[in-house]
Amino acid sequence: MSTTPQAVLDFWYREIDHARWFNAIPELDVQIRTRFEELSRRALAGALDHWRDSAEGCLALVILLDQFPLNMYRGSATAFAGEEPSREVAAHAIAQGFDRQLADEEKIFLYMPYMHSEELADQERAIALFEGAGLVDNARWARHHRDIVARFGRFPHRNAVLGRHSTAEEEAWLQSDEGYRP
Repeated sequence: MSTTPQAVLDFWYREIDHARWFNAIPELDVQIRTRFEELSRRALAGALDHWRDSAEGCLALVILLDQFPLNMYRGSATAFAGEEPSREVAAHAIAQGFDRQLADEEKIFLYMPYMHSEELADQERAIALFEGAGLVDNARWARHHRDIVARFGRFPHRNAVLGRHSTAEEEAWLQSDEGYRP
């Protein structure tokens, strides 16, 4: 098992096609689960909190807590289990100025937990972070995510896997061209 922040970062930034970051395929989900599921669980349990001492360590933790579960557990509630701790790590990294030590493609994933949140304040923070870093395309997507949370108070596409009842308005939106389908 890969047990260093650099192993996580090497995989995410050097080994896989960046086009798969936002357009995953089942084979990538399996690859991430096979290589990083145990490490992700350890991160969720707090066993890797010592990684918070560096920019690279924080980034690796955020990827393990926020991004990898979306791949490993696609279509299940477990996919979202690391969102809150990932925001805590991201907030720590930003408070320490670690984000200023990262390349733009790395900042994207450090800031991503805010865009994944169903809290409107986090959505606004995502927009501010992406805009402040000059990440125009990511800021556009952050505004899109914020608009969904502002309209519904949550992401309707998560309702089924989280056992939540969808309103008629959410159902109509999910069936529309605007609706997100995981």
